[in-house]
Amino acid sequence: MQFEFTPEQIQLRKTVREFAEAEIAPHVLEWDEEQIFPLEAVKHAGRLGFLGAIFPEELGGAGLGYIDYAIIIEELARVDPSVGLIVAAHNSLCTNHIYLAGNDEQRAKYVPKLATGEWIGSWALTEPESGSDAGSMRTKAVKHGECWVLDGSKNFITNAQYADVVVTMAITDRAASQHGVSAFLVEKHVPGFRVGKKENKLGMRASATGELAFTNCRLPESQLLGKPGEGFVDSLRILDGGRISIAALSVGTAQGAYDAALKYSMQRKQFGRPISEFQSIQNKLADMATEIDAARLLTYRAGWMKDQGHRVTKESAMAKLFASEVAVRVTNEAVQIHGGYGFIKDYPVEKFYRDVKLCTIGEGTSEIQRLVIARQLLKS
Repeated sequence: MQFEFTPEQIQLRKTVREFAEAEIAPHVLEWDEEQIFPLEAVKHAGRLGFLGAIFPEELGGAGLGYIDYAIIIEELARVDPSVGLIVAAHNSLCTNHIYLAGNDEQRAKYVPKLATGEWIGSWALTEPESGSDAGSMRTKAVKHGECWVLDGSKNFITNAQYADVVVTMAITDRAASQHGVSAFLVEKHVPGFRVGKKENKLGMRASATGELAFTNCRLPESQLLGKPGEGFVDSLRILDGGRISIAALSVGTAQGAYDAALKYSMQRKQFGRPISEFQSIQNKLADMATEIDAARLLTYRAGWMKDQGHRVTKESAMAKLFASEVAVRVTNEAVQIHGGYGFIKDYPVEKFYRDVKLCTIGEGTSEIQRLVIARQLLKS
């Protein structure tokens, strides 16, 4: 059991941190206030290999593992969780679904464009009446001759307004329940496909989240991704890896809030001395640091298992559940340590506090993670 980073991983963390500090940090407040999707910074991240972290070099990727990928997401989220979310959804969901379920032609066509940042990707499962309950999905795809015709809508879709290609799920056989959902590749200019309202969110405001609509959207057979009826089954495999990235996103968000609180506590003076000298503040900092480390270790364990080819349904759910809830607690304490200043946008903890809540909701709520974990435990 190894608890040290390799020299390559240490250098990777340094590279991502320098990029985040130089290209993201100066714009965080502006992007948040004006809900600006940082397209140029995302494209730059693509040129650095961050958008193709877990894909092989022959397909334009960086050829890294999940621990390396977790380092990337964590360091981005430490500065701006919105950017971490954009990169995570692009990598773990859209591109990874194509890579794992696609045929050779689909991989060759889409993965290089996505891995290099030439294209932005999106992944569409959630609907107005269907979140974790996939059986309530209403978007349908009907076979007509050589084409599939899609009708329906999706919501809460990350990167929706900027995606060049969307992987979307649709019912192809309602009687088959979970085995009646298929996945499709939809490019942005296809007739019958429309991007709807952009959501005005509490946090993660630089990350575009919106609606997708399909109206008589005709797709050739080549756009079916994976086997017919296996789209939801493949989605569960995708989410196993995606939850590692959300765990890393949570760890990075918590780390950013903790770093700000630690710095503030050593600068802020009350009763003639820094508040970091008061035991109540020290207790908060100690608990925060300990929980962040525990969340990080759970995340890296899941990433290591994924790299070794193990199934990580339980481990990724545990990492995502614990890390996201730790991040909520840590950001709350970071605001508390700042006192009144924690409620003001001039200080970064206010934004971390708003951003972090999504981590307990996206890619399966905390309640769903507990359900997933319990089912895995009861199987053993």
